[in-house]
Amino acid sequence: MAKKVILLVDDDMDDQELFGEAMSIVDSAATCYFASDGEEGLRMLASGNLQCDLIFLDLNMPKMNGKQFLAEIKKKNSAYRDIPVVIFTTSLREKDGIETAELGASHFLTKPSSFGELCKQLENVLNKALA
Repeated sequence: MAKKVILLVDDDMDDQELFGEAMSIVDSAATCYFASDGEEGLRMLASGNLQCDLIFLDLNMPKMNGKQFLAEIKKKNSAYRDIPVVIFTTSLREKDGIETAELGASHFLTKPSSFGELCKQLENVLNKALA
């Protein structure tokens, strides 16, 4: 796999750690960056120092939630519009999947309960989102 730059926007530090570990197994050449909420994610993108290939985005976060972040980068800022966004959440609500797709998310991934399943899902999403 080619080297990728991935941003995970998620306020749960345990999920950040598990995601980083899983990504190192799925694609050891990928570089992962982490933001704890939508505002921090926007600042990281706006700094110009982060050229993302893919964003994984939690929905439930303080300050700026995932839907607000998604609307900001897909509808209001053309510089980030083409970056694929994968919703990465505990939500099982069909409505969240529909709303985030309408806002421009390319995939909706419910956080799995096992590390092995996380690795499988990340590999699958990477192959689809960056094909």
